[in-house]
Amino acid sequence: MFTLSLTLVRHGETQYNKEKLLQGQGVDTPLSETGVQQAEAVGKYLRDIAFNYVFSSNLQRAIHTAEIIRRNNTHCSGTEMVLDPLLRERGFGVAEGHPKEHLKNMANTAGQSCRDYTPPGGETLDQVKLRFKKFLKALFQQLSDEHGRAGAPEAANGTAAAASERAPGGSAEDGLQEASVHALVVSHGAYIRVAIKHLLEDLKSSLPAGAKMSQVFSPCPNTGISRFVFTLSPSESGPVLSAARCCFTNRKEHLGNLTAAEKCGGKEMG
Repeated sequence: MFTLSLTLVRHGETQYNKEKLLQGQGVDTPLSETGVQQAEAVGKYLRDIAFNYVFSSNLQRAIHTAEIIRRNNTHCSGTEMVLDPLLRERGFGVAEGHPKEHLKNMANTAGQSCRDYTPPGGETLDQVKLRFKKFLKALFQQLSDEHGRAGAPEAANGTAAAASERAPGGSAEDGLQEASVHALVVSHGAYIRVAIKHLLEDLKSSLPAGAKMSQVFSPCPNTGISRFVFTLSPSESGPVLSAARCCFTNRKEHLGNLTAAEKCGGKEMG
């Protein structure tokens, strides 16, 4: 049995985010100047976390964000970064490259909500969830093979233990004292929302004390951070999830020193 922390980070802002244009998979744009500043900020916020694994979507806005986080980190600057297409943004088909209002109009015409609507050539939410489930299954198997025989994590050190007792808003170490292995994943807004929904509703992750569902499922800002902790048990058919806990979602305290415009970025999609 071993315990894993999974830290999910959305990429920094791009010019398309700023202009409220859909990127999806077909539009692969770099970080804007603000996006680089956001990535530097989240990198500094996470700098003392000893990530054992670093995964990123293979789209350049996510790769650049992950590279900046890794460069700022005091422990994993040399850790290999794995680029995984399973972490790519939701495909928005014919809506990619167009204003988000265009997608909303298409959804209204079809009599559906914007979040549930699938434009022609785009991915359904179930298809995105399937990609995340495949990634999670492969991650669990890899970590079980490499760490499954390790003992339970050592008792929390003073810093981590103190972090768990801090008021809401917390610290970058929240939840880490429970885990022996730490993985960082850099992905995209719509993808992360689907991932969080799956982790909470399908895998029954417990919520932080006093958490409001409106916050848990709120749009993820650029470089927003979410964290889950999983306990895995070995079995003949592969690792089995014994427990799952949500530590926090969509955290953005690291953006506190940026201007209001730099904090906002693009909401969720892209």
